[in-house]
Amino acid sequence: METKQAKLRNAWRRALVLLLGSCAVGPDYEKPDAADLTPRQWRWKVAEPCDAAPKGEWWTVFNDPALDRLEAAAVASNQTLRAAAARVDAARAAAGLARSRLFPSISLDPAYRRERTSGNPPTPIPFDIPSERIDTFSFPLDLQYEIDLWGRVRRSREAALAEADAGVADYRNVLLTLTADVAVNYILLRSLDAEAALCRRAVELHADSVRVLEAQRAAGAVSEIEAARAKAELGSAEAELAEIVRQREEAFNALALLCGSAPGSFQVPGGPMAAAAVAVPAGLPSSLLERRPDIAAAERNLAAWNARIGVAKAAYYPAVRLTGQAGYLSAEAKSLFDADSHVWSIAPSVSMPLFDAGRTAAEVEQAEAGYREALAGYRQTVLAAFKEVEDALAGIALRGQEVAAQTEALAAAARIAGLARARHEAGAGTYLEFTDAERSRLRHERVHIRLNARRLSTGVLLVKALGGGWGP
Repeated sequence: METKQAKLRNAWRRALVLLLGSCAVGPDYEKPDAADLTPRQWRWKVAEPCDAAPKGEWWTVFNDPALDRLEAAAVASNQTLRAAAARVDAARAAAGLARSRLFPSISLDPAYRRERTSGNPPTPIPFDIPSERIDTFSFPLDLQYEIDLWGRVRRSREAALAEADAGVADYRNVLLTLTADVAVNYILLRSLDAEAALCRRAVELHADSVRVLEAQRAAGAVSEIEAARAKAELGSAEAELAEIVRQREEAFNALALLCGSAPGSFQVPGGPMAAAAVAVPAGLPSSLLERRPDIAAAERNLAAWNARIGVAKAAYYPAVRLTGQAGYLSAEAKSLFDADSHVWSIAPSVSMPLFDAGRTAAEVEQAEAGYREALAGYRQTVLAAFKEVEDALAGIALRGQEVAAQTEALAAAARIAGLARARHEAGAGTYLEFTDAERSRLRHERVHIRLNARRLSTGVLLVKALGGGWGP
């Protein structure tokens, strides 16, 4: 039967275990609610980031094999993405370092020392002390441990884990941005290729017009002003072609950089743009936004700052440390591990803050201000996410209307060019009427190419705004 003293001792032990296991100063983290920021047509709830949810190869929605190959190359070789991956590894290592402080530090420090003492040491005792040679053999285990009474170490680990999660979210954001940039630059490259082909056709038509008008001017059928105007239009068309080629080179170089290659060794397979417009399903839920890595990173940074408040407040309380040593000490190697050579020591210590000129208070205020800043940043990120989605949805709808209207205009211009060709071939119309109609058709076709490329790029922006593609 337990004595009263034993019961009291066991009660103190249980209280100490409970204290060590549960006490942690500072606020416990609660995920933020952004429902007040949510547009009426969106459904929102307390933040539950799911940026790790698989998004798949969302770019396959464009059904373009060349784009698929470029995306794979970018994911495999982009240097910015590799740097982001290295930052994730560093953040995880920091979290592991914070976790290690929850446990004692134990080291084995065997040593040997040989020394000679002085025969003439300074001493108030008037007798001779002979000089000696002394050997010392030691085989100690050293222990150091901070008893985490107030949760400083645990809060530090919480902050480090949150920072590691934020690093992973930042990596996913870099990946999403990378794949979106590859798609946008690829669409631009293909549209510039198509425009360049049309510009070359326009240059040929202008050159034909110059030849015809020069012949007619020589025959006195047209004035020199008309021939000079045709030459000016030819020069303008050639300059426009050169500008498009320049833009194409820039888009090509940008793609090479995104794919981690030098432009000289980079190739993009030729061919027309096979990308199809993005079909947006109705009723997209706001939960899709929870896959956005930037929202997840902002939420994790908020959690890290919340934990740092606890770390700062723990400095108000005493720090309890435990150091100890156990091992063997002997003057001879042969008796080092004898029972009489066994030594040990234990040295608990308490450090109590008395005066720090307001340093701890300033650190707490700094952590609380950092938390408020992170909360505002999180809410701003959510607002920006809704804006980007709404912009992309409106852009897709309006770009579709633009393309539809331009398609009708192009059809009309093509019909006019066909009629002008028929009149010219029948001898009822002039060659200049035919070339003017053909140039008009080419201009409308160029506008159609540009609008279609912008519509496709807007689809990419929607995917990026939603944090990736969407399922059924």
